[in-house]
Amino acid sequence: MSTAQTDNLNIASVDYMPSPREIKAQLPMSEAAEHTVLQGRQALCDILDRKDPRLFVVLGPCSIHDPEAGLDYARRLKVLADEVADTMLLVMRVYFEKPRTAVGWKGFINDPYLDDSFRIDEGMAKARRFLMDINELGLPAATEALDPIAPQYYGDLIAWTAIGARTAESQTHREMSSGLSTPVGFKNGTDGDLGVAVNAILSASNPHSFLGIGSDGQSVILRTRGNRYGHLVLRGGNGQPNYDTVSVALAEQALEKAGIPKNIVVDCSHANSSKKPELQPLVMKDVMHQIREGNQSIVGLMVESFLEEGNQPMAEDRSKLRYGCSITDACVNWATTEEMIREGAEVLRQVRKQA
Repeated sequence: MSTAQTDNLNIASVDYMPSPREIKAQLPMSEAAEHTVLQGRQALCDILDRKDPRLFVVLGPCSIHDPEAGLDYARRLKVLADEVADTMLLVMRVYFEKPRTAVGWKGFINDPYLDDSFRIDEGMAKARRFLMDINELGLPAATEALDPIAPQYYGDLIAWTAIGARTAESQTHREMSSGLSTPVGFKNGTDGDLGVAVNAILSASNPHSFLGIGSDGQSVILRTRGNRYGHLVLRGGNGQPNYDTVSVALAEQALEKAGIPKNIVVDCSHANSSKKPELQPLVMKDVMHQIREGNQSIVGLMVESFLEEGNQPMAEDRSKLRYGCSITDACVNWATTEEMIREGAEVLRQVRKQA
């Protein structure tokens, strides 16, 4: 029987998408990039296992829209990372996908030319090329996993993964996380609820079986082992912060009750800073004070940072976009980034001396 009257009624067209194997064949992993990925993942796991006393910091633009500016930022970050390597592991935030509350630019992979041409095939290849460049600098990369198919294309180049506040409750993303090769940070819900993230960590730590795609683009059943490196990311919620001492203590209690290691990452942006970049340094200072006072559960931080402060609207004439300035959430500038990281590293050195 024909399904012409019942199938794909709202599909306007279907375009060819290269398989993960084809994209990887075009842009194969180099030895230098592989070394960075493996070293970065191992260091992150060691921090979460308390074998490495350093703090990890995921920092970078809210989203990648200009690879040239992104690589400029990465080169500067690599120099800073080497400077503070004794106390901090710096991981570059490389977000290619943006969840939208309603409509808007959905990210570099979806629309790499920022012109609604939606060349996802080219966006995927460009994203992989950018990740190769970052890793070849010796800088590990972090991203947010949104599309469940995308990790097959570039997941081999990622050292740390975030599951966002909007998707931590999604069974699809919990299953996907159980099979990811990286540690995964689950953010609390947009309303501030910790239970969503705690349940996600528990779910992802267990094996799952679900539909996915294989290297050749065919449908497959993915069967996972479970990911034991899930951890909690506090990002505030409902317009209120949750990085203060009391909130962190409550998060520790929730993790302990669930039988989960007390590994907490504080996101200095989003609701924790009321999305005001000038407040991110204050959040970080508060967190560093908690560490100085003996907190043992905070293992990481997240900072939204770019070359220029703030953000800018999408210009109709793309040539008029300000270089190194976010087109999504507002960021702190590079000078502020250096100051934040150097001050934090000095606090950690003092703590180590006193230990």
